[in-house]
Amino acid sequence: MTTNSIENEKELSPEQRDELFKALKTRFEKNTSRHPDLEWVNVEAKLEAHPDKLWSLHEMEQTGGEPDVVEFDSETGKYIFVDCSAESPKGRRSVCYDQAALDARKENKPKHSAVQMCIEMGIELLDETQYRELQQLGNFDLKTSSWVVTPEHIRQRGGAIFCDRRYDTVFMYHNGAESYYAARGFRGLLRV
Repeated sequence: MTTNSIENEKELSPEQRDELFKALKTRFEKNTSRHPDLEWVNVEAKLEAHPDKLWSLHEMEQTGGEPDVVEFDSETGKYIFVDCSAESPKGRRSVCYDQAALDARKENKPKHSAVQMCIEMGIELLDETQYRELQQLGNFDLKTSSWVVTPEHIRQRGGAIFCDRRYDTVFMYHNGAESYYAARGFRGLLRV
């Protein structure tokens, strides 16, 4: 496959683009508490100026992430989109932590890993701090959990961390990186 055909696969059709903009605008306007000082017209202009980011947002949307703007980084001039679905995105569950964990698993392998899916989607996996910041904007993962960036010293020992919200408290836990569950997925972040 040539580089041009790969790039074309990451371009949205006009219909997909319009549908994505409509979904993003509707969500943005419905959830103003997530971004009280931001205006959609500025977000839209930034997206128009960076069409390369639309494919990643589309992937976030298609896998059930319901991406929304949660912050504007004035130092970089970038809007930060995060998966704001109530539960861990449906299209990204039942995945182990990373490719090394997937490769190490001998039987009953999951179809994918969280870290590799992030790479393929062009997004970042939330870290624990970002996950806790998201939880300040609402109640997320009340029935599911989400893998988060695991510190290297934990990963080297075969572990990985995930978070959820129970009892009105955000918890961080550990598990073997090879593990996967129907109720565990991951949340991503995209800077535009």
